[in-house]
Amino acid sequence: MAYQMDFGPVLANLDVLLEGAMFTLGLTAIGTLLGVGLGIVGALVRAWRIRPFNYLFGGYVELIRNTPFIVQLFFIFFGLPALGFRLNEWEAAVLAMVINLGAYSTEIVRAGIQAIPAGQIEAASALAMTRMETFRHVVLRPALAKVWPALSSQIIIVMLGSAVCSQISTQELTFAANFIQSRNFRAFETYLVTTLLYLAMAILIRQLLGWFGRRYVEGSR
Repeated sequence: MAYQMDFGPVLANLDVLLEGAMFTLGLTAIGTLLGVGLGIVGALVRAWRIRPFNYLFGGYVELIRNTPFIVQLFFIFFGLPALGFRLNEWEAAVLAMVINLGAYSTEIVRAGIQAIPAGQIEAASALAMTRMETFRHVVLRPALAKVWPALSSQIIIVMLGSAVCSQISTQELTFAANFIQSRNFRAFETYLVTTLLYLAMAILIRQLLGWFGRRYVEGSR
């Protein structure tokens, strides 16, 4: 007997899915701001070999890039309480996303920094600019401009990866989809709509990051 699709039970709970999608976007926004900020600091430390922090960031990057995101999430949510650090689902999800994106953005931004011509840095030194002034005014913006597409893609990957946060009952989009499917038993329809919502969010974020990059990173209007 042919399967009869029925989107009615899913659309009746569309508000739950949209609420989960907004939760996912909120997680992504906070994770992006803090994660990219951490990555910029790490990139500076690693590119300019500021000791001993370059060793610390090097170990951190290798650890995060070579372990699954879900294991990192479980360690934060289930492991840290054994040491007395208790986080709720929201805090654990945000921390995991920040730590994960921070590691990847460290290497992405570092590549941009290393692509800056040495002559520009030497010229800044000749103008008696400090290393931090050189980084802020000469290095950072051109470095970000060089790697902005890669950084944007990594942000979207982290947004999509946030789906595993449903495993600790973070009420994001996948958690909402699982909740609805467990009650209407329309798995195909539920996850098809969820897939389309993730696709829409990915396109939206890419467009927003593209606009931001053109306006504030590359400097064009």
